[in-house]
Amino acid sequence: MGAVPDITLNDGNKIPQLGFGVFQIEPKDTVAAVRAALEVGYRHIDTAEMYGNEKEVGEAIRTSEVSRDEVFITSKLNNGFHRPDDARKAFDSTLDALGFDHVDLFLIHWPLPTLYDGDFVSTWQTLIEFKREGRARSVGVSNFQVPHLERLAAETDLVPAVNQIEVHPYLTNEEVRRYDAEHGIATEAWSPLAQGAVLDDPVVTEIAERVGRTPAQVVLRWHVQRGDIVFPKSVTPKRIEENFQIFDFELDDEQVRRISGLDRGEAGRTGPQPDTFDYVPS
Repeated sequence: MGAVPDITLNDGNKIPQLGFGVFQIEPKDTVAAVRAALEVGYRHIDTAEMYGNEKEVGEAIRTSEVSRDEVFITSKLNNGFHRPDDARKAFDSTLDALGFDHVDLFLIHWPLPTLYDGDFVSTWQTLIEFKREGRARSVGVSNFQVPHLERLAAETDLVPAVNQIEVHPYLTNEEVRRYDAEHGIATEAWSPLAQGAVLDDPVVTEIAERVGRTPAQVVLRWHVQRGDIVFPKSVTPKRIEENFQIFDFELDDEQVRRISGLDRGEAGRTGPQPDTFDYVPS
């Protein structure tokens, strides 16, 4: 089994290119799932305040045989706490829930341009505070479109280390990925399997049969060969292990091209549209 490569972020910190996501994993199932991932070899865990399972992620790490220093932990700001004072309190709550004195990466979860008078810039400046304090080793954004990123560049002095966006073969999101690459922002792909929709695609299944891998392994391999950071999620130990086994084979250029050719643009999006998404938990 090949080792997971690191990607060096624009602030010099390193992030494992493959991680384990806990979105939609119930808190009662999170400890077991994260511990299973750590036992397989994952050293990058992606959670968020809105997932409701930060406490369990921290518990899983503390009760595992893996030290905190070996694990890259990401969390994200709850949509209800964009105003600076609220963001500070929410970040304190994240550290309390995890039970650690820092996170490796903290993100604005959604730009919410139709809320807070369209002001996500002051939110970003607050995350910069967390980085300067050392309580967030790196800071970044999630679901930011090109105009949102351009505004941060024009009005602040720190480029996000990461932009976590929806990316999969049905939504390759090339415009945002291109901007990220041109400005030294690492792209992280959420919903990397399009919530499973791409796994039955004839192109994917044919390539999987040819290389002797599962469709999920083929799509995850496509992501990493394109240079993105990816973090599939599962509560099934066998699948957690399978998803980790993507560094001992390669797709050829034609196979990568064919999978990229499945792009459907906005019609392929499985999640909310970042320009209009305005959900705030009650």
